[in-house]
Amino acid sequence: MKVLKIATAGSVDDGKSTLIGRILYDTKSLTDDKLEAIKEKSIQRGFDYLDFSLATDGLVAEREQGITIDVAHIYFSTPSKSYIIADTPGHIEYTRNMVTGASTAQVSIVLIDARNGVVEQTYRHFFINNLLRIKNVVIAINKMDLVDFSQEKFNVIKGEIEYLASKSEYKRQKLTFIPISALQGDNIVNKSENTPWYSGNTLMKHLENIEANDINDESQTRFPVQTVIRPKTKKYHDYRGYAGKLYGGDFEIGDEVKVLPSQTTSKIKSINFFDKEFARAKRGSSVTITLEDNVNVSRGDMLVKVNQEPSITKQINATVCWMDKEPLNRAQKYYIKHGVNDAQAKITNLSSIIKTDFSGIEENPSKLELNQIGNIQLKLSKPLLVDAYSKNKQNGSFILINSRTNNTVGVGFIL
Repeated sequence: MKVLKIATAGSVDDGKSTLIGRILYDTKSLTDDKLEAIKEKSIQRGFDYLDFSLATDGLVAEREQGITIDVAHIYFSTPSKSYIIADTPGHIEYTRNMVTGASTAQVSIVLIDARNGVVEQTYRHFFINNLLRIKNVVIAINKMDLVDFSQEKFNVIKGEIEYLASKSEYKRQKLTFIPISALQGDNIVNKSENTPWYSGNTLMKHLENIEANDINDESQTRFPVQTVIRPKTKKYHDYRGYAGKLYGGDFEIGDEVKVLPSQTTSKIKSINFFDKEFARAKRGSSVTITLEDNVNVSRGDMLVKVNQEPSITKQINATVCWMDKEPLNRAQKYYIKHGVNDAQAKITNLSSIIKTDFSGIEENPSKLELNQIGNIQLKLSKPLLVDAYSKNKQNGSFILINSRTNNTVGVGFIL
């Protein structure tokens, strides 16, 4: 069964947790004891309705304050597909959590309160979805019951988002607008009679129709070697296999490949998963590959198709989302973690801070602070094999680690 990974986003109290709880309820994915606990807690709070946000908010502080703080992952299935939903916080101080939750998503659902329309966090979350190159974005205009299911209000918000999209450089994104009421269930699983002017699918019908492709669906094939397998048995005395996960494209037996950084070439002899052999490995597969020639391959090396080589560089230009309370410090030593490789990194320049409302950039800023997004230049202690994030998500992203505190301070996207 295919798995669809979804990230939710939106401002505080736009109804993300309530929406997820409603989906779980309407798809009959809540256990009896969980549903009973929601009913009891709703009655204790004096509500005359079920507070579905209680289905996802697991931390005590979340339940007490009625907000989402941490990223929660919710799992459920329908007869045709399995789903993983990352319920991300809406507060500006948790922007880094939203980036984390959306980094592996195939679909993003951005909620907007129909009463408030597009607000600052909407700009920020829409920008991050563009930055992460999420192709399918659902704009769920929520709490339509509180604006009398106004088509005019829906169209105004739709127009504002479409204007934002026109200013984005990422043009492959597909936007879908759905009027909903998470609390009452309008257009979530069942079609609402309150929106006769809306002819599109319900939210769940739309999600069911989305093809659950791997997020790394680019054509350039990347196989970073995680480990070299050398069995200590007589039968496999001369066996040398290279294990890892395949990103970008596919590999087939007989494909001519280049080993980087050594630049040696060979052909794929076999593709194995555990004790089974395959003629082809699809992107996203974790496999073991053997080569026809006895070439030197080590952990951290990369197998690529000939004429599809990435850049080998010690200088990186990147967009980074800063995730640490300590601002970026060009005098501080950092480590860059890029796939299975790492290196010492020095930030040589902070060229700009990006305004997440698509209004431009702030050039030559003095610092980059928590949850801000900026463009930086890095100098590395050794060459890395990299792609632009727009060409290959896995090989075009990295994290920065403070060498003094060991904190992960930033997530970067190579330009």
